[in-house]
Amino acid sequence: MRIISLNLNGIRSAKNKGFYDWLGKQQADVVCMQELKAQAANMTREMLQPEGFYGYFHYAEKKGYSGVGIYSRKQADTIIEGLGIPDIDDEGRYIETQFGNLSVISLYLPSGSSGEDRQAFKFSVMERFMPHLQKLIDSGREIIICGDWNIAHREIDLKNWKGNRKNSGFLPEEREWIGEVFDRVGWVDVYRKLHPDTTDECYTWWSNRGQAWAKNVGWRIDYQVATPGIAALAKSASIYKEERFSDHAPLIIDYDYSL
Repeated sequence: MRIISLNLNGIRSAKNKGFYDWLGKQQADVVCMQELKAQAANMTREMLQPEGFYGYFHYAEKKGYSGVGIYSRKQADTIIEGLGIPDIDDEGRYIETQFGNLSVISLYLPSGSSGEDRQAFKFSVMERFMPHLQKLIDSGREIIICGDWNIAHREIDLKNWKGNRKNSGFLPEEREWIGEVFDRVGWVDVYRKLHPDTTDECYTWWSNRGQAWAKNVGWRIDYQVATPGIAALAKSASIYKEERFSDHAPLIIDYDYSL
């Protein structure tokens, strides 16, 4: 089973940059997308249901903002849109697809980089999401949460870690929180399980400012986070950088599992 996760930074923009041509060649079973920046009325047939895929979406109320989606080769048994928390769900940040005993989730945690209000909202979302993460892992299901978590966990997860210790995405409170997700709650960072020491090759996002992409001044903020059982079946993980569909790069992980 191949799962791809990508923050599109606008599904229409990604389409114009060749995302669907690339996707058709990837033999993916599930594709998790974040930051659609679109509503249902903006979606073309190709965006709603690319050839060979079913499409599921959770749009933001605000036009041109946020939103998550999942493409899957197999039709989902159950689709869960949102967390049941209105102010989070209004921003279209969570969708879960269930296939038998496996759940695949597309998640887009907020960024706090635009100001104090958004950082406060990010902390609020983190606090309220943690019990859900505990509930999921206690469910007995095998679960993979794909998405843009907007947090770099460790110093090896971003190029300029010393200069970012006071910046959103690498704040001590954020790093502690995601550390709890792994160490206390028991989720597995699948990329890090397969590549425990990778540095420069691990980045999934580059700022559009300056020469970040050209100089590989990146961050690893996109993850596939899994329950231990399915995480143990992960056999390869890579980040695709030959083409750019977004300011993020696709994270591709293959699991020894049949959907």
